[in-house]
Amino acid sequence: MNELNRVLELMDKYAAKNYHPLPVNIMEAQGCWVWTGTERKDEEKYLDCLASYSALNHGYNHPRLVSAALKQIATGVTVTSRAFLNTPMADLIELLADVCKKEKVLLMNTGAEAVESAIKIARKWAYQKKGVKKDQAKIIACQGNFHGRTTAIISFSSEKQYQEGFGPLTPGFELIPYGDIEALRQAIDENTAAFLIEPIQGEAGVIIPPKGFLAEAKKLCDKHNVLLMADEIQSGLGRAGALFACDLEGVTPHVYILGKAIGGGYPLSAVVCDDVIMDVLKPGDHGSTFGGNPFCSAIALEAIKVIIEEKLPDRSRELGKYFADELRRIDSPHVKEIRSAGLWIGIELTEESGGARRFCEILQDKHHILCKETHYNIIRMAPPLVISKKEIDWVLDKFRDVLAG
Repeated sequence: MNELNRVLELMDKYAAKNYHPLPVNIMEAQGCWVWTGTERKDEEKYLDCLASYSALNHGYNHPRLVSAALKQIATGVTVTSRAFLNTPMADLIELLADVCKKEKVLLMNTGAEAVESAIKIARKWAYQKKGVKKDQAKIIACQGNFHGRTTAIISFSSEKQYQEGFGPLTPGFELIPYGDIEALRQAIDENTAAFLIEPIQGEAGVIIPPKGFLAEAKKLCDKHNVLLMADEIQSGLGRAGALFACDLEGVTPHVYILGKAIGGGYPLSAVVCDDVIMDVLKPGDHGSTFGGNPFCSAIALEAIKVIIEEKLPDRSRELGKYFADELRRIDSPHVKEIRSAGLWIGIELTEESGGARRFCEILQDKHHILCKETHYNIIRMAPPLVISKKEIDWVLDKFRDVLAG
């Protein structure tokens, strides 16, 4: 029995059936490339065009991140809990505050935890600072959103599968159409604590709001004393062709929610805002055993420096435009629309094409390219930002073959 079949057998026997992965068992990786064996043979080599949903913007095995990880491991200090202090966390929150031009940082482990934390902060801020009556705070979110899979978060999802069988759902949320400024205007009332939005919706298929929407939303939130909370977990740290997707419209939200690439491939997330918002949290209000642990903090500190110093947002913007433009030149009976923001591309297929999964399977099996379907008929791509133009051209050749048929 080969290793892939052994792993498939174990997964089938023991794993919860909450994922439907492609049959690729990654054993080694470097840059944009992964191998399904340890000898790195050509027939075992694949180009990753997903980058773990943007968690690997730096690519695999980045030497600066490896060095930071090994250095911290060598100290013997990988977790301290928040009962004590650690230097990497202190340095990281200083850098994050500076990069986001904010005053306070709350570190957690996953994107969903960061969103949950932001929801708690917004609600308490509304009660203490805005004067909303007890248990009446409302948070507005958008249809088509994906902010995580916890009980509170799925309660404001518009994807029925995420909710089915998990009720009762958590109250206190209202959905509006994505990118509809008039709907936002109508939804805001005296109980509105925050407007939670992905500047670009990733899971939905790289959906971009109308030009000017974010700027108008910020003005509305300022006018009505509502927190604009930007979920930049996927869109941030270079993915969309800017350090933050909000930067594309010159918008600074009241609250940044960060994750994925912030940890350089290790679990770390953050809520970043000014002290007038964050100061509602007191000792005992909120916490996490692993949040801000020195191991992940040391890597994240280096990861953010790599993104800035290696100008990965610029690479994303320039190479992403080239990638998307060349994809649009393909004469394909299957393609309905191609949406892009930096190195983040959604290829929406026609209803007659039979779904995106089969295209992803062909790309994997025949051409050794890894990408992922979303919402049935959309091929989603988010390669590491260190990908080269030569590698993109290689991918384009394969897509021409697959989409032309």
